[in-house]
Amino acid sequence: MSSGVEWALHCYLVLAWTPGRQPVQVSDLAAAYDLPQAYLTKHLQALVRAGLLRSTPGPRGGYSLQKPPEETSVLEVVQAVEGDGEMFRCADIRLRGPLAPAPCGERGDRAMCLVHKAMWEAERAWRDTLAGQSMAELAAQVAGGVPGLLGRAGDWLAERQRQRS
Repeated sequence: MSSGVEWALHCYLVLAWTPGRQPVQVSDLAAAYDLPQAYLTKHLQALVRAGLLRSTPGPRGGYSLQKPPEETSVLEVVQAVEGDGEMFRCADIRLRGPLAPAPCGERGDRAMCLVHKAMWEAERAWRDTLAGQSMAELAAQVAGGVPGLLGRAGDWLAERQRQRS
């Protein structure tokens, strides 16, 4: 999984915590975590394409939530950045080389790779967990786990806006 998932999740949380859910400029989101703005923009645009964020042009524009965080799962953010394909891609190497099993049955059927099966089951559990957690729940957990974070985030964003005015 790319670092873009982490970036997208943290930036989404900042947008969820923004007073009045006003648009936040990408330069502010990038500065909040010392990230390269151009690369962050790519990930935020993926969230826009997925219908999770909205992009507002202009000097007072920026990114804001398209859907409420209560209606957005953590998995949706992950999939917006990474796509919805399987994280583990089995190349079935077990069927090559001297350790390859002999064909089973007349048609040459072979059982599913047990490594692939184990990874698929783990991924399904992982996806179910992320699908069952809303971004609102994650935002509350993160804010509750870091005393004063919401106040600091609000003050910092307000100061950034004052500097531009």
